[in-house]
Amino acid sequence: MYKIKVNGKFDYELENKSGKVTLNGGDIAADMVKFDNNNYHVLLRYQSYQVEVVDFDQTNKTASIKVNGNVYRLEAKDQFDALLEQLGLNNLNSNKISDIKAPMPGLVLKVLVAEGDEVKKGESLFVLEAMKMENIIKAPADAVVKTIKIKPADKVEKGQLLILFK
Repeated sequence: MYKIKVNGKFDYELENKSGKVTLNGGDIAADMVKFDNNNYHVLLRYQSYQVEVVDFDQTNKTASIKVNGNVYRLEAKDQFDALLEQLGLNNLNSNKISDIKAPMPGLVLKVLVAEGDEVKKGESLFVLEAMKMENIIKAPADAVVKTIKIKPADKVEKGQLLILFK
């Protein structure tokens, strides 16, 4: 069973038992034709829907789908997610970071954040040139920048402290 939240507002329960799919306890009898990797045509209750999977993140169990031109954001939780949440263990994967160290020796080309900035996981922090390649260093978790110890044109060594977080 999956609990699905649509656009952060609407909750649904989806279950697939032996090929029989139910939504909120009611059977779903839909015909679906797959056009390519991301596009589908769905017939449900005499209605026709063009469905496109815009993005899909299997690790975080999230997706964005476009249905007849309208985009919907989906977040899914399975029975294991519900159990972890019930036990208070659902935040074990959220990283708490205190600093960023240089992953390799190189030259700082650009610093893309400022002290006091709130950064989200995956957001670019700075550009480091190493072995004639530009490497964009990204935030490994959500954080607030406390101190920046580098500026453009600085040479850094592997393991050198570059950014501190609150």
